[in-house]
Amino acid sequence: MEKDKKKTKFVYQPEYPGGPKALTKFIYENLRYPKQAFEAKIEGTVYIEYDIDHQGVVVGSRVLKGLGHGCDEEAARLVKLLKFDVAKNRGIHVLFHQKLRVQFRMPKKQVVKTPAPAQMSMTYTVTTSKTAKESEEKPKPETTYNYTIKL
Repeated sequence: MEKDKKKTKFVYQPEYPGGPKALTKFIYENLRYPKQAFEAKIEGTVYIEYDIDHQGVVVGSRVLKGLGHGCDEEAARLVKLLKFDVAKNRGIHVLFHQKLRVQFRMPKKQVVKTPAPAQMSMTYTVTTSKTAKESEEKPKPETTYNYTIKL
């Protein structure tokens, strides 16, 4: 008979629902490149530290290394949107501190390829049935119609 395993950790860290990949996806889906940074062509990484209370809510943030031009404020705004899952820590209300890097990269210009206009061409040939008398006479030229449709 095996003994029940005891919990090995005293305090459990908060986790973002879905893990680190979901956290990164959330950050970059909600990131709005600041207008000042875009105009000044600023790129780089903002290092930010934030506090998570016992309910999983971000209660404070501090920029450790910033870029300026509105990037620091945008990183702080994103961090405040986060909501974490926190396990019960033996009835103790713990304030957790975590760090995050938010990368600001200029959006790449997408070359829009304009497709060649679609064209459709049809040729109609009209032939008439010939009777015995007409077949002995001179052959008449066939009538041909050409249509081109451009979309």
